[in-house]
Amino acid sequence: MALQRTHTCGELRKSDTGKDVVLNGWVDTRRDLGGVIFIDLRDRYGKTQIVFSPQDNPQAHALADQLRSEFVIGIKGVVEERDSVNINPNMPTGEVDIRCSELVIYSKAETTPFEIKDDTKANDDIRLKYRYLDLRRPSMQDKLMMRSKAYQVIRTFFNENEFCEVETPVLMKSTPEGARDYLVPSRVNPGKFFALPQSPQTYKQILMVSGMDRYFQIVKCFRDEDLRADRQPEFTQVDVEMSFVNEEDIYALMEGLVKKTWKELVGADVQTPFPRMTYDHAMNTYGSDKPDTRFGCEFVDFSDIVGKSEFRVFSKTVADGGIVAGFVVPGQGVLGRGVMDRLTDRAKTELGAGGLIYIKNNKDEVYSSVGKFVSEDITKEMVAKSGANEGDLLLILAGNRADVLNQLGGLRLIVGHEYNLIDYNKYNFLWVTDFPLVEYSAEDGRYYAMHHPFTSPKEEDIDKMETDPLSIRARAYDLVLNGSELGGGSIRIHNRDVQSKMFRLLGIGEEEAQEKFGFLLGAFKYGAPPHGGIALGLDRLMMLITGAKSLREVIAFPKNQKAQSLMDNCPDVVETKQLDELHIQLKPMVK
Repeated sequence: MALQRTHTCGELRKSDTGKDVVLNGWVDTRRDLGGVIFIDLRDRYGKTQIVFSPQDNPQAHALADQLRSEFVIGIKGVVEERDSVNINPNMPTGEVDIRCSELVIYSKAETTPFEIKDDTKANDDIRLKYRYLDLRRPSMQDKLMMRSKAYQVIRTFFNENEFCEVETPVLMKSTPEGARDYLVPSRVNPGKFFALPQSPQTYKQILMVSGMDRYFQIVKCFRDEDLRADRQPEFTQVDVEMSFVNEEDIYALMEGLVKKTWKELVGADVQTPFPRMTYDHAMNTYGSDKPDTRFGCEFVDFSDIVGKSEFRVFSKTVADGGIVAGFVVPGQGVLGRGVMDRLTDRAKTELGAGGLIYIKNNKDEVYSSVGKFVSEDITKEMVAKSGANEGDLLLILAGNRADVLNQLGGLRLIVGHEYNLIDYNKYNFLWVTDFPLVEYSAEDGRYYAMHHPFTSPKEEDIDKMETDPLSIRARAYDLVLNGSELGGGSIRIHNRDVQSKMFRLLGIGEEEAQEKFGFLLGAFKYGAPPHGGIALGLDRLMMLITGAKSLREVIAFPKNQKAQSLMDNCPDVVETKQLDELHIQLKPMVK
């Protein structure tokens, strides 16, 4: 029979000395010191040391001799203050022991495939296969508790700001614009399919048409896409929509949410309002639409200086419409040839650069890796324009503009981490604004929405929808933290005519638009308010708050990089009978 717990394993202190207590939990460690057995008993609240002595209770002591790690037990005993020499300052309960008078073994445990401790050496696949063991580790439980607290903070914030929490459908219509949908066959409607939502986008816009005014939801979303460390096929987002608002209203609301969340979860005072940066400035200065602004190394364009150089790598690049650009790495002009060769190899293999040119601005010499081909005057002019100080290193790439900016962005992050340029204790929030409305795919011969088809163009750019689409700026914005996108949103199109123009621009004809989005366009007929919103990735937010290296660390039961759950072996095959009921026949696998 289970002993009724009176306290948790992280609760007891010196002030509890003399109390009769009952604890339940898992055996963390066991030590036998000359007949007296010590165990650390663990639950998600902490650990407490239990002492089994034959003088206290011979029967409990004899039973304790069977205990091994991960046995699940209950104990009854008296809280005893430890001698000063035996105090464990690394445990909150380290000033007390429990002298056990009764022991119940609820279940025994086999030897685990890895040690249940925070610095486990088990690889990701083993941890995912035995996720229930991985989740016993205190660091994992702390992350899940932090996530649970975040839910409460978020809901309280939106409740205080008069938002209505509405659950939108998980089975919805497939609207394949963007990532692939997860499809769900309908048994009662043969040949037809639901889709799992990539976002509740259309539903929350319809809620605005319905007059709900302020909506939020902590919602599961699904995308069938290739995975990375910061992507999962199913993820959670904080979804928000408001009527009669502009960008400033969205910024102010979300800054308030972030400020409250960081204060209550990690005790940090986040400064608001957050800085803002246009998409063009972010790309031209940092090579990324989610720049890490915790350190400098902003890009400098040298094309005007080197365009007439005799060095053909420079002059031909500029003549062909490309750029020669780079950035300063403070204090690294002392790096040797071997280090620079390795950095050049990384630029080529990891970033796809054709090569890496560098200048060392040292006191005794301004050394250029292409000094044989570029005059000393041009080299010094480049150093002057870069603003490099004595002892600095200047890294330079040449080529197609988009490629160079992207490669410099990757190189900037490499040296930022490699040479300790980043203050990891900073929280640098940033709004990136004025994204392009569309981007052009030469492969498909059509335009695609940069965010989604419901994003509003800036009013002053609407006239360009038929003449110069690539110059149109969207009323879109992303919230960035330390080089990671926390979320994004936009002011939506609420005018049927503008929405129709957008569909035409994306190559979506009237018939197709009606088929895919007729329910939304139909709702607009009856009066749609101006509205806008945003979605924050809750998994990513928790990853950044807790310092986790992957989203898998902050999700209870995540998938691996093949979108598989190794613990319960899904996805898996199903019986032919189930497929028959769904009117589905599988094609033979082609090896």
